Amino acid sequence: MTLLLVDLDNTLIDRDAAFREAAAAFLAAHGLPAGDLSWLMGVDAGGYTPRDLVGTAMVNRYGVSGATVRALLDTGAADRVTLAPATADALATVRATGWTCVIVTNGRTAQQETKIRNTGLDRLVDGWIVSEAAGHKKPAPEIFHAAAAVAGLPLRDAWVIGDSPHADIAGAAACGLPSVWISAGRPWTAPGHRPTHIAHDAAGALNRLTARP
Repeated sequence: MTLLLVDLDNTLIDRDAAFREAAAAFLAAHGLPAGDLSWLMGVDAGGYTPRDLVGTAMVNRYGVSGATVRALLDTGAADRVTLAPATADALATVRATGWTCVIVTNGRTAQQETKIRNTGLDRLVDGWIVSEAAGHKKPAPEIFHAAAAVAGLPLRDAWVIGDSPHADIAGAAACGLPSVWISAGRPWTAPGHRPTHIAHDAAGALNRLTARP
């Protein structure tokens, strides 16, 4: 069996689209300017800004309660994420061809597991590891080793798929692993390392591995 370590947010699922939808609903529900959506997305930075900093910025800007903001940050995106049928089909195919698939994601355990279960990914992968529970965040090699332990397979045979040059592709490089970067139309600009392959989306990346010699 070959081990596949695949990212969750903005790789298997479109986390940014879900957060955008939740943020727009938040602004509308509180009578706040719809034009602030761009500001909120910028502060969120694709989920990479620490939650406490995002929360503080929102409370200071809008004067709403911390509990209201926490509700958005804790459940807004998690309640809205969906799994593209093409991604689900590609996951089923790679597993049918002998890959063992483990999700490796940074974030809080409760939130990330909600996304995994709400989208049905819990039935399409062999396991997952979340940074909060692992005690290490990508790109640290320790979280990739923990994911291999979940699968009961050696890390040396793994591939990594993800959208983040820093967290996913640099993490793979630090472990000496081949990788597929999810570009979503972006050019590769990170210095010092490159992915083995580039794909536009998760389905393309998964299908690329299935088709490789």
